[in-house]
Amino acid sequence: MILSDRRKRVTIKDVALAAGVSTQTVSRVMNKFSYVSEKTRQRVEAVVEQLAYNPSALARSLSQQRSFMLGIVTFGLKYIGPSRTINGIADKADELGYMLLMKEIDKFSTTSIDEVIDSLLARQVDGILWVAPEIGDNHSWVEEQKSKITVPILFLAMKPRDSISSVSTDNFQGAVMAVQHLLSCGRKKIGHISGPLGWWEADERKRGWQETLNSVGFDTSEYRCAEGNWSSASGEQAFGQLMQKFPDLDAVFVANDQMSLGVLREAIRRGIRVPEQLAVIGFDNIPESAYFYPSLTTIYQDLQLLGEQAVQIIVEMIQARQENRSVMARSRFIQPSLVVRESSRCV
Repeated sequence: MILSDRRKRVTIKDVALAAGVSTQTVSRVMNKFSYVSEKTRQRVEAVVEQLAYNPSALARSLSQQRSFMLGIVTFGLKYIGPSRTINGIADKADELGYMLLMKEIDKFSTTSIDEVIDSLLARQVDGILWVAPEIGDNHSWVEEQKSKITVPILFLAMKPRDSISSVSTDNFQGAVMAVQHLLSCGRKKIGHISGPLGWWEADERKRGWQETLNSVGFDTSEYRCAEGNWSSASGEQAFGQLMQKFPDLDAVFVANDQMSLGVLREAIRRGIRVPEQLAVIGFDNIPESAYFYPSLTTIYQDLQLLGEQAVQIIVEMIQARQENRSVMARSRFIQPSLVVRESSRCV
């Protein structure tokens, strides 16, 4: 049995010595990195428990020469996606012992990011998570500025680029799943209500709708789609426009659940029976979607997991930099899933 001296604070070196590993290995276990063998992980965790090791944030910061602080750049917290992603980031950062410093940019379209980056670097952040979504050319600065950013940076909700690390929901694949489900139920006249085009996520969902229908020879002309702005009111308005252009549609893939609520409301107002006459499928799986009337079939993107994965990846990038290991930039996708409910029931 390992005995600890309660009069003296247990250090990471004590844990490493007792477990027969390096202090770097103890750090990797404490930060839950995946590249530690299960046997070693269990041994270190047992020593941590037996010694009642509780790392001092200040001591850890000084010994490892980093702040254990992550910079978060965001915009649009009123939208469900960014806010739910931030929840996942906060939970995982707390678990791994990191503090967050959040910087909200003043508008989506900004391409002037020097002040944002400089303010985070001035506060000695170890890494940056860029949560603000890609809209139009608002990420055009990335290639030019990346070499000037002296800490690891990871982008969320961004089109994959060579030599840039990113993690996103696979919006295209989610749209493919939605349309394939409608096709499997025998629907042949499938419209689309997109999010605001120019948003990378909205563009990807529309592309998934188009390519899936085109692959089976169905029309995806512009008269078969309409554009919203993510809000329920815009979904209601867009559905009215779509019905004027495409009155005999028998299904609609809507780019998010909030707009789907507007679609269902307008369908009921017009006396359209869902799903008998019109199948409706959304995207997000917000908690309220199960309580829409009828309950909404939707594509589930796990934004909590996206935020957690983002923190895990950036911390591993920070650790690699501390150890002078090179890390290849990668674009990772979180795969969505289909949640089938009453609004798209096969009839």
